[in-house]
Amino acid sequence: MLVVGQIFRAHGVRGEVVVDVRTDAPAERFAVGSVLVTDSTAVRHLQTVPAGAWRPPPTLTVESVRPHQGRLLVVFEGIYDRNLAEDMRGVLLCVDSATIPASDDPDEFNDHELVGLDVVDAAGERVGELLRIDHAPAHDLLVVRLTDGRIGLVPFVREIVPEVDVPGRRIVITPPEGLFDL
Repeated sequence: MLVVGQIFRAHGVRGEVVVDVRTDAPAERFAVGSVLVTDSTAVRHLQTVPAGAWRPPPTLTVESVRPHQGRLLVVFEGIYDRNLAEDMRGVLLCVDSATIPASDDPDEFNDHELVGLDVVDAAGERVGELLRIDHAPAHDLLVVRLTDGRIGLVPFVREIVPEVDVPGRRIVITPPEGLFDL
């Protein structure tokens, strides 16, 4: 699954939610009629909800969408109440990664294409495995499980990541001195 957004909070009293967008194609992913898969495993307050209580449905269909202060305001079919909308706070909105075509640009990658690749240094020595990509405001960060079990963050910029070889299942990095010393 590929995360395309996260429900931030309820907005208003008619079930509208504020969505933090995590995709380069929000108009495509959040078009009216789009069906998104929900992932609420990371939402703490939903983990303590008693059995039989309301939980977000496994899929949500976009009924309406509009931009709002750098985010989207979305109404999903069947969610017309502020309380239901508020219960969805923190839910991740996903699409099946198999439905995402590969990019024609050799320097552009979808997150799911890179997760699990080996991270090696310029000499070919294994540094670790890519766990995920965090999309930060300045630039993306590669989250790498280092060979000693620690987690390292690598800025995803050409100076530090000169080569991404998806068919070869590896990412080459040239980390600056001390990058993993913290």
